[in-house]
Amino acid sequence: MEKQIHSILEQLDGLLPLILEYASQFLLALIVLFVGWKLVNAVTRAMGRMMEASHIEPTLRGFLLSVVGLFLKALLLISVASMVGIATTSFVAVLGAAGLAVGMALQGSLANFAGGVLILLFRPFKVGDSITAGGSSGTVTSIEMFRTVLLDANHEIIYVPNGTLSNNIVINSSESDRLAGSVSLLIDYNDDLDKARALLLGLTENDAQVLKNPAPSVSFLPKPANIQVTLGFWCAPGNVSGLVAKYSEASIKVLQKEGYRLGVTARSAA
Repeated sequence: MEKQIHSILEQLDGLLPLILEYASQFLLALIVLFVGWKLVNAVTRAMGRMMEASHIEPTLRGFLLSVVGLFLKALLLISVASMVGIATTSFVAVLGAAGLAVGMALQGSLANFAGGVLILLFRPFKVGDSITAGGSSGTVTSIEMFRTVLLDANHEIIYVPNGTLSNNIVINSSESDRLAGSVSLLIDYNDDLDKARALLLGLTENDAQVLKNPAPSVSFLPKPANIQVTLGFWCAPGNVSGLVAKYSEASIKVLQKEGYRLGVTARSAA
């Protein structure tokens, strides 16, 4: 019995240095984990304040902070694991291979995500702007991470992938302080052109929505069978569609009232 006890004590004496070594490594790893976690949180908070001061979009700001925080914490956990003797090489390799596979499978979505980041970062347009891009036109109602939502003139919702917007020409009508509008009609070759000019310009004379500089104008373009008369004007971006609709109707009425034969072929085509 005494020999067994003595053997156990000898084994414990041999294990004690090993236990103390691992205990010190484990304690050090816990300290590094605690301090590192605090540092990561402090870094992300500081980045958040810097992004807020730079007026970066809240959606992009929150996402970037989450990605940076998760990346730093993942590095911290890998470092702590290696400190206590856990082999991390194969673990990192597996994560890398998995990330590559996911990236290949979601390359289209990742392109849209990257486009969303670029849009939110450089802000070529914002919510409320009227844009034309990728064959679609409308007012921007929201900018999401993977797509941008437009509301067109027919009140239809259009979802445009951000990858399309970031890789194509985007016309932002709201960036300019003024836009041109025009209304065109066809009149007879025998009609009075000077009178037509005066009648159409009279429609815009007292309209506060029409800019005086550049002034409204009326131009004439000969066609094989008739003359195209165009009323052109400048106004604020938000007033173009309303004024075009207004003057389209008013031009027809005022010219018909004066006896103009709109759209009538007065002579044979050449």
